[in-house]
Amino acid sequence: MTTARTVVLRAEGLTKVYPAVPGSEKGGLELFRGLNLTIYTGEMVAIVGESGAGKSTLLHLLAALDKPSAGEVWCGGERLSSFTRKQAADFRNRDVGYVWQFHYLLPEFTALENVAMPLLARGMKKSSAIDRAQYWLGEVGLGQRAKHRSGELSGGEQQRVSLARALVTEPKILLADEPTGDLDSKTAEAVFELIRGLHQAHGLTSVIVTHNLDFAGRCGRILRLREGRLA
Repeated sequence: MTTARTVVLRAEGLTKVYPAVPGSEKGGLELFRGLNLTIYTGEMVAIVGESGAGKSTLLHLLAALDKPSAGEVWCGGERLSSFTRKQAADFRNRDVGYVWQFHYLLPEFTALENVAMPLLARGMKKSSAIDRAQYWLGEVGLGQRAKHRSGELSGGEQQRVSLARALVTEPKILLADEPTGDLDSKTAEAVFELIRGLHQAHGLTSVIVTHNLDFAGRCGRILRLREGRLA
């Protein structure tokens, strides 16, 4: 008997075009046109492609960080292009965990405070936010580093903190844009395996942009973005 899979995220006819700058000799840039994508619950999907193919832009559209030139992105029954700026921010705080290539930790705060920040932003009681942040620091192996500021952490530890911050809200989907791109090979391996382990242990739905084809091969599905097409 076949079990129906639940769609978490869906893109239909997605197009992104950057128009030519007035007065510039260069023409506009079309990254992709008519792109379709479906992400199912529990999947771990890798998106690969050459630099400049539009992988990061695609992830921004899926996270409502940007709007498409045409087409739609749906998360559940919500159409992302209809969001106001505040609704888009609320959507990301509620439904999306985002990991960037750079950690973007706030240097004046401790690891614990950085992880708790998304919960405090939504109005959660501070003691509850701190408790949940401490749990997720433990999940990424940094429970003993909670009181350290970002400058006192290694690059790999900083990225682990950013991963805990992305997951502390228990999002519907984890989006990671080259999460190991700034790390040496040994640290990158450890961080990727941590992401894969958390994906399995917590039943996450994950989409990871990566240049590392070995890492991509360990995901459940690989999508290649090339010449405006996903294959």
